[in-house]
Amino acid sequence: MTTREQVLSALRGVRDPELGRDIVSLGMVREVVVEGDRVALNVALTTPACPLSERIEADIRAAIQALPGVREVEIRLTAEVPAHARLQTIEGLRIKNILAVGSGKGGVGKSTVAANLAVALAGMGAMVGLMDADVYGPNIPEMLGVKRIPAPQGDKILPAVAYGVRVMSLGFLLPPDQPVIWRGPMLHSAVRQFLTDVDWGLLDYLVVDLPPGTGDVALSLAQLAPVTGAVVVTTPQGVSLSDVGRAVRMFERLEVPVLGVVENMSGFVCPHCGTVTAIFGQDGGRQLAERMGVPFLGRVPLDPRVVESGEVGRPVVITHPDSPAAQALRDIARQIAARVSVLNLSEPVPQASRS
Repeated sequence: MTTREQVLSALRGVRDPELGRDIVSLGMVREVVVEGDRVALNVALTTPACPLSERIEADIRAAIQALPGVREVEIRLTAEVPAHARLQTIEGLRIKNILAVGSGKGGVGKSTVAANLAVALAGMGAMVGLMDADVYGPNIPEMLGVKRIPAPQGDKILPAVAYGVRVMSLGFLLPPDQPVIWRGPMLHSAVRQFLTDVDWGLLDYLVVDLPPGTGDVALSLAQLAPVTGAVVVTTPQGVSLSDVGRAVRMFERLEVPVLGVVENMSGFVCPHCGTVTAIFGQDGGRQLAERMGVPFLGRVPLDPRVVESGEVGRPVVITHPDSPAAQALRDIARQIAARVSVLNLSEPVPQASRS
């Protein structure tokens, strides 16, 4: 009869493809029960958005079925997102990872990408928040179809909730068409309040939509809380690439790991025939990523349905989940989640604080 120790020994030969370590040493195997010829176990993946979950499950099943006397294998997959070590040192903050979404210039669809990534991660089972830190153009409420936040409870601001995502934006607090004419200290104060005065609850990921450029808000965010990683959005044409390259270097100076580059508006998909036309050029995002030495996360095609969905407050990953744009955004979300796990489970993060 197979023993529990034999099962664990077999599972030490199963490696997480992204992390390159066996699932036992990673602490992913949570419970093993052997009853006669049946083996049942719980395995906690490092994210519900794991892009290789089917491969990991198949490897686990093959390893156990190779043991003598095993006829039945029952695998229950769950997920527990690893937290950024430094974030856990901030009292009262129950956010495991902060993901900044930025660009070096406006007009690249950064907010659209941020909103859809947040909704995609939530749809895969993660606990997600979306902080609209684009104080000059707080469009996230419109993109998600939410107009107000709940009444505060005590001294905490409650976020709105849309498509499973907890949302906070300056757009909830300003009168329509009211411009934001703030200097650095006021911007810093707004970012601090959004982080500490909003009752985010427990989050696996807080996606932060930054303003375009390389200004005060990104600096404030990095000073106030350790950012797990940044996603940089560009379009394929050269005028965008040169500015976005500066955003990559900004994150590097702030000691924020760049998770990768997203090429948005990467070819127009004809809604009638499906033909793709490279209106803004081709492959610029990949070339930028290679030049800057950061990962390339993928291309999101220019699709009228993305615009239409944003206009009615329903992200394209919800309205047209099978469209090329939605599929690309979900794939990018999975890659981001995997890279976060790799960062958090690789070298230990020093327990230093930033100020």
